[in-house]
Amino acid sequence: MARKKIREYVSKRLLKENFKRISGSELTMKCVQITESTNFEELVEQEPWLSSTKLVVKPDMLFGKRGKSGLVALNLDLDGVAAFVKELLGKEVEIGGCKGLITTIIVEPFVPHDEEFYLNIVSERLGCSISFSECGGIEIEENWDKVKTIFVPTGAIFTSDLCAPLVTALTAEIKGVIEEFIKVVYDLFLDLDFVFLEMNPFTLVDGKPYPLDMRAELDDTAAFKNFKKWGNIEFPMPFGRVMSPRESFIHKLDEKTSASLKFTVLNPKGRIWTMVAGGGASVIYTDTVGDLGFASELGNYAEYSGAPNEEEVLQYARVVIDCATAEPDGRKRALVIGGGIANFTDVAATFSGIIRALKEKEAKLKASRMHLYVRRGGPNYQRGLARMRTLAEEIGVPVEVYGPEATMTGICKQAIECISTAA
Repeated sequence: MARKKIREYVSKRLLKENFKRISGSELTMKCVQITESTNFEELVEQEPWLSSTKLVVKPDMLFGKRGKSGLVALNLDLDGVAAFVKELLGKEVEIGGCKGLITTIIVEPFVPHDEEFYLNIVSERLGCSISFSECGGIEIEENWDKVKTIFVPTGAIFTSDLCAPLVTALTAEIKGVIEEFIKVVYDLFLDLDFVFLEMNPFTLVDGKPYPLDMRAELDDTAAFKNFKKWGNIEFPMPFGRVMSPRESFIHKLDEKTSASLKFTVLNPKGRIWTMVAGGGASVIYTDTVGDLGFASELGNYAEYSGAPNEEEVLQYARVVIDCATAEPDGRKRALVIGGGIANFTDVAATFSGIIRALKEKEAKLKASRMHLYVRRGGPNYQRGLARMRTLAEEIGVPVEVYGPEATMTGICKQAIECISTAA
C-alpha cells in the first residue's frame, strides 16, 4: 500500500460522484478549484451558483489549520472571492516551519450551521479504525476526550451494533441519519481504496449530512482498478516541496512503468549517494547513514523495485550518477549500489542498465573521485556481481563488490569511512 494525499477538492469530488452509487441518494455539496490558469468568467458560466450564494475560500495545499492560520475567508460574494483569490494565489506562507507558495484554492458555498461533527477513517493492517465525535471543528484537539473510536476487522460487515458506540450520545432525531452516513462513507472508503479520510467538520443541512472540511489519502497502487471511478487524479507534492528537473524526470518515468522508480535529492552537495533496489532496503540504507552520524552528507533517497527493464534502469542510473558527480570539489564521494536479497528481480538484468550508465559516466565518476560500493543478492546475483567486478577494471573506478554475505549496514559504514579519509 502506498499512501498518497489528494487535494480537498478531489476528495469531495470523489465523495459526491460516488455517494449516490453507494447509497442511492445524493450529496448536495458543491465546490470548485481555482489556480492561476482559471478563467473566472468561464467558471461562473459553468457553475452559476458562484454568483448567487455566499462563499468560502481557502487554500487547497495539503496542510491543515488553515482557519487558525488566517487563510480562510467566509461569507464572501463573488467579487470578494476574486479579491481574496488574487491576494492568496502565489503568496508564500509558512506552515509548520515549511515555506511554500499557494497555487491551488477551493471555493464552496458558505453554509451557516450550529452543529459540527467529526469523522475519521484510517486503514490499518487488519481492518479500519473509525472515529466520531459530536464536537468537531477547529477545537477538535481540545475536545479529543469526546472522540469515540471503533475497529472494523477486514471482511466484517459494518452493522448497526458495531456502529452503536460511535453514535450513542446523539439525539434520536439525528442518530439514524448520522449512523447511515457513517456506514455509506465507510463503504465508499473501501470501494475507492482510500487509506485515510477525515471530515472535520461535517454538519447537517436540512437534516442531511454536509461535509465542510475534508482531507484524504488514496492507495495509489490501486489506480489500475479505479481509473474509471477516480477519474483524473493528481497526487501533489507535499506543501513546500518542488521537484527539480531531474526529480521530475524520474517521477514521469515512474508513472509510465509498472515498476517503482523513486528519487529525491536531499543535499545536492552531499558526498554519499545511494541507488538501492527495494523500498524496504532503501529505507535501511538511508537510515543507517543517518544513524552513523552522516545524514548531512547524504545526497539523496533512491529506490528502484518491481523488476524495471534495462532501459528504465539505464535512464534512472544516469540521473542518479549525474547528481552524485555534480560540481566535483576534490574530496572523495561514495555511491552505494545496494539492495536486499531479491525474490524475483533478475539482479544481472538490472545491473546491465546500471553498468551501461557507469560506463557512459566514467569521466564524471573519476572527476568526482567517486568510490562505488555494491551489495546485492537474489536471482542471478553471482553473474551480476561478476560483471560489476569486471567493470571496475574497465573504467578504473574503485568498486567494492559484495554478495548477501555482507550486511547492508556494513557497506554503508565502508562508504562513510571512505569519504572520511583525507587521501
